[in-house]
Amino acid sequence: MTLEVFTTAQPEKWDAVARSFKGHDVYYLSGYVKAFQVHGDGEPHLFYYKDNNLRGLNVVMRRDISRHACFTGKIEDNTWFDFSTPYGYGGWLIEGDGDSSELFECYQSWCQKHNVVSEFVRYHPVLGNHVHSNSFYSVQALGKTIAMDLSSPEIIWSNFTSNNRNKVRKALKSGVEIYNGRYPEIFEEFREIYNATMDRDGADDYYYFTPDFYKTVMMELSHEAQVFYAELDGQVIAASIMLAANGKLNYHLSGSLREYNNLAPTNLLLYTAALWGCRNGCSTFHLGGGVGSSEDSLYKFKSAFYRGEPCEFYIGGKIFLHEKYEELVAMRDPSKIMNSGFFPKYRA
Repeated sequence: MTLEVFTTAQPEKWDAVARSFKGHDVYYLSGYVKAFQVHGDGEPHLFYYKDNNLRGLNVVMRRDISRHACFTGKIEDNTWFDFSTPYGYGGWLIEGDGDSSELFECYQSWCQKHNVVSEFVRYHPVLGNHVHSNSFYSVQALGKTIAMDLSSPEIIWSNFTSNNRNKVRKALKSGVEIYNGRYPEIFEEFREIYNATMDRDGADDYYYFTPDFYKTVMMELSHEAQVFYAELDGQVIAASIMLAANGKLNYHLSGSLREYNNLAPTNLLLYTAALWGCRNGCSTFHLGGGVGSSEDSLYKFKSAFYRGEPCEFYIGGKIFLHEKYEELVAMRDPSKIMNSGFFPKYRA
């Protein structure tokens, strides 16, 4: 058996391993995690396990716990770490009919040896890969997400609610036009519209991304990332970054100008993107779920695009170093982390 670990300094090897797994999606590629490394989410690692009967792949962001605001000056820098799934979805991909217990034992040994205290996982709802981890991680269902069936244009349209179809027709009748591209100017225009949307929604600072982040997405995901945008009389009124890889299309980031929302430009944009995905070999278009996995207005908006069963979104947690974990929890104010349900608890 072997366990190899790759960093983004080895992008060719990283992507060769990731693409060799039948179920991989864009979230497992080096270019994707590089963008979130630029964003400050940690140092990306790819773990590749192989024995005679089984292969496994996991992509994580390694975070220095000392850099968390609650531990500044309290623990030594570059000594204790934890893992988190990169923004979006991930979790172990496992192929073969062997016993996965040896994989997880090998992985746990590596984590303990390298002072990794814990790991938080957001499993991929379309892949349903949480089933591989039930024996090792503490796994729980968090909510539902929507993934459109892109088998044909007819199936796409038939899965829309009647109200959603009317909104698409309204956007077309109003003169809204949809385009898609990968050029620098459209990423910058997207950034402005997206930031305005975040301002309007009172979003946390985390959800504001720098120009370097967008440049990394454009350059490192040159075949996977593009912007779909809605124009009215030459003005961009809504835009979304879409990510496509291995037959899977993903709704990544999105923004719109409030004064034009009555024209339903995003409805037409998503319909057009779905048709693009269908033409370009994608079988699913994952729209995601509601804020905090709740069935809120955002979830209801997305569910108008698909009448079938939603996907289930699962999360998982694993403590590798129990004594250190409890020590870190004890360093926090109990009143601020008690009953938070957050994992790892020391970051609540």
